Amino acid sequence: MQFNARLMETIPRTEDVLSFLFPRPDGFEYLAGQYIMIELEINGNKVRKPFTISSAPSNKENIEFTKKLTGHEFSNALASLQPGDPIGIEGPFGKMTYSGEYDKIALISGGIGITPMISISRYCTDTGMDTDIVMISSNKTEQDIAFENELDIMQKHNPNLKVVHTLTRASDDWAGCRERVCESMILREIPDYRDRIFYLCGPPPMVKAVREILYEMAIDKAKVKYELFTGY
Repeated sequence: MQFNARLMETIPRTEDVLSFLFPRPDGFEYLAGQYIMIELEINGNKVRKPFTISSAPSNKENIEFTKKLTGHEFSNALASLQPGDPIGIEGPFGKMTYSGEYDKIALISGGIGITPMISISRYCTDTGMDTDIVMISSNKTEQDIAFENELDIMQKHNPNLKVVHTLTRASDDWAGCRERVCESMILREIPDYRDRIFYLCGPPPMVKAVREILYEMAIDKAKVKYELFTGY
């Protein structure tokens, strides 16, 4: 489906992460984890980039996507949008999806790769699904954790959701995990890992490293779904 939409509002998630909210048109259907193509006019040229939908399919009113601001041309154009400004949207696309077909899932993300995991977690929580979810979110510092408050609230409302934050450059007062995602962390936080379907998303080196760890742990490749995020 291809359509034009006007920005409703932007929502800061961290100092350099913004969510962009648009009205959801009639007939636009998608699955949690899918992405859309966003088209902007920049210097007289139409430019398209993919963005994961961070809202849940259960949200019938709005569509949201979330972007880490990088200083690149497309990123700056997005950041300059004001409520009422138009953009082009096409989609949905993507096969790293969840719609309730698995009883137990593990969501492992790096940085802004949390966006499909937020969509999946929101969807399961909104619909009262009893899916058993373990989410591991890796960031550099606590200030880089997007959706932290929402995830805290979500865990209180959804007893089937467990969120683990791990930082690679933690401050001295950080009480949580202080390591990259590794085999020992997976064994500790997801002891029933053999029973789960894994979803991975983040920077290519991180996703590839975690994917290889899972393969070395004898996880079947068919049980590991992943997407690689690059900045623009």
